[in-house]
Amino acid sequence: MERKKYVIVTAGGIGSRMGSSVPKQFLELGGKPILRLTIERFLEAVPDVHILTVLPQEHVNYWRSYCLKAGFVCPQRLVVGGFTRFHSVKNALGYVPDGALAAVHDAVRPLVSAGLIRTLFEAAGSAPAVIPVMPVTDTLKVLEKDSEGILRASGEAIDRSRIWSAQTPQVFHSELLKAAYSEEGYDTLFTDDASVAERHGIPLTFLPGERNNLKITTQEDLDLALSILSNVQSK
Repeated sequence: MERKKYVIVTAGGIGSRMGSSVPKQFLELGGKPILRLTIERFLEAVPDVHILTVLPQEHVNYWRSYCLKAGFVCPQRLVVGGFTRFHSVKNALGYVPDGALAAVHDAVRPLVSAGLIRTLFEAAGSAPAVIPVMPVTDTLKVLEKDSEGILRASGEAIDRSRIWSAQTPQVFHSELLKAAYSEEGYDTLFTDDASVAERHGIPLTFLPGERNNLKITTQEDLDLALSILSNVQSK
């Protein structure tokens, strides 16, 4: 039997690094909130996907009101986020049944392609955890702060050919991811769902991600995303 598909869209942050008056997931990109663009991309890729939108408690009504006023009608369950991303995902997993495919995606990655989403879900049909990754192209330096807070080289060298950056969506067999979140306590090293799954012993499968699948964190990221979106729409 084919597994039903779910996506947990993590929009529980406040976006302090953006410096805006509203969380970054609600900022407009090409005339629409970033969060809406992200959800629309999943609906385009997998029309029958079950959407779980994780939001800060104080912005649940804000998003509900926007959807009503804008006529953005789609099947989504609104979930209140937790203290950290870990806790937010854990809250949302409570609404995902066993035997499904559970994708977890950053709300502020609206430029992920429908093709990549479908590829990851298809691969997860046989692999328990599928993670999109990209090779790191910048030269990497390991630095340390001295007693005065000045950055200095540590002398440690890093072979960048072995370093890859992880993206989302990351797709898992739901019963395995739920078990990992239930049994593993919060750790500051849990920066994504793959790190939680790996700690729990779940084998990871890695597939090529996309350069345009950037995470919008700063104003510079927003400007770049707008440029990419405008270029795609003009073609």
